[in-house]
Amino acid sequence: MRFTNKTDIFFDLDHTLWDFERNSALTFEAIFQKHGIGVNLQEFLKHYVPINQYYWVLYREEKIGHQELRYKRLKDSFDRMSYTVEDATVDLISDDYIRYLPTFNHLFDGAIDVLDYLKPKYNLHIITNGFQEVQTGKLRNSNIAHYFATVTNSEMAGVKKPNPKIFEYALNLAKTDRASSLMIGDSFEADIEGALNVGLDAVFFNEFKMEVRKDIAQVFHLSELKNIL
Repeated sequence: MRFTNKTDIFFDLDHTLWDFERNSALTFEAIFQKHGIGVNLQEFLKHYVPINQYYWVLYREEKIGHQELRYKRLKDSFDRMSYTVEDATVDLISDDYIRYLPTFNHLFDGAIDVLDYLKPKYNLHIITNGFQEVQTGKLRNSNIAHYFATVTNSEMAGVKKPNPKIFEYALNLAKTDRASSLMIGDSFEADIEGALNVGLDAVFFNEFKMEVRKDIAQVFHLSELKNIL
């Protein structure tokens, strides 16, 4: 499948361009050392990653707020390991996590190369459910902010992907329309179904090679975007 007549490309940030899991692990390594948290990092991450994903779904569905997300994903992970941490320390770790996370800036393999390829051909944009303060730091510190004409986050739009309003907000901010635009992201529900439901074409960054419908455009490596754009 090759997309033609597109002028604007919208990317998700975390898990699509910015290697969230790798950077998150490095962040926890640094702050656990700072706070003297005596847990095995890999065992902690084994619990934390699915717990974090679970709470992000609740956050995306407006069932919890961001403070509850930040606290519970840590507290539940420590509880799962039967490791006691005072609430005040959990709060400190939570604050430091948000502060340290944008300082680690590994991108997915091929990210810079494909952005260099797309930049002269299209207007590039970001649509992210992440917190504004954190996402701004990630874009700046990883030296990719200059590729993007606009950045839409859920705090600006007042809703989160897959809510149609965030896509409408992003299109208006970019001064473009659905027919001329394309969404690229790793979350099938938030990025792909969210975009398709508002009439926006989408490409699934299918890093883990999930089984998806045959009518869904997908790439397994970012470099493959050159073959369809």
